Amino acid sequence: MSTSTAPSPADTEQQTVRPDRKRTRWHYDVIGLVTAVVMAFPVYWLIISSLRPNHEIRSYDQTLWPSSLTFDNFARAVKQENFATAVQSSLIVSVTAVLGGMVIATLAALAIGRFRFFGRKALLMILILVQMLPPTAMLIPIYAQLNAMGGLDEYWGLIVVYLVSTLPFAVVMIRGFVVNIPVELEESAMVDGCTRMGAFRRVIFPLLAPGLAAASIFALVNAWNEYLFAYILINDNSKYTLNVWLMTFTTERGTDYGALMAASTLIALPVVVFFMIIQKKMATGLTSGAVKG
Repeated sequence: MSTSTAPSPADTEQQTVRPDRKRTRWHYDVIGLVTAVVMAFPVYWLIISSLRPNHEIRSYDQTLWPSSLTFDNFARAVKQENFATAVQSSLIVSVTAVLGGMVIATLAALAIGRFRFFGRKALLMILILVQMLPPTAMLIPIYAQLNAMGGLDEYWGLIVVYLVSTLPFAVVMIRGFVVNIPVELEESAMVDGCTRMGAFRRVIFPLLAPGLAAASIFALVNAWNEYLFAYILINDNSKYTLNVWLMTFTTERGTDYGALMAASTLIALPVVVFFMIIQKKMATGLTSGAVKG
């Protein structure tokens, strides 16, 4: 004789909820797809416009795909005056700001995360509050200070601005990794004969790599794509960064939109390549560093 059990109220509720959940997920999928298309469309239009002939770019009848493709825009962009010096300026400023910022941020994060001193929590709070200030609010004081120090039209003046602007975020992120590394690991390495610097290099630094990757991509994007401070603080044409150099495509005769789009595409490539190289470490850094702290 077989016995059958009646479904419990929980099972009945679960069966009635599932169709609603499926419909909700379907709505979320549509919303996510639309959002992705909206965000990707400007990038797509930038690349397609860089491959369009100039007469087609100026036409009122625009299509999603050009009638013909051309690389003349890239040739004109590369041949534009001061292109090589602009690349050199952007590399000098960005690489120096990123490397310097990561060194200082790592040391500061170690100090805040490892040592106990008066005002440590207040310092961390100040770093977070400073990050909330808009850059335009500090433009005039920074300009006046650099003018008094002779930093206008100098690489080091722009490097200092970019380096300082990325420090709060980098310190807070790297500190999240420092507090998650057990002190016993460092002490064990020192017991085995390592100096404090040796323990940091062999034990601590490899564990900080994901956080450094995430902080470095933020610092690089900030320095490579920044326009306002570079435009205000650098007036020498031979020291223009790439974003300021884009102004040269607009003259009294008009704007060469094809070459401008091609140059913008070329400028975006280094950051994209760098991000693709460290994207796995960056994803780990954005999540692991926020577990504790």
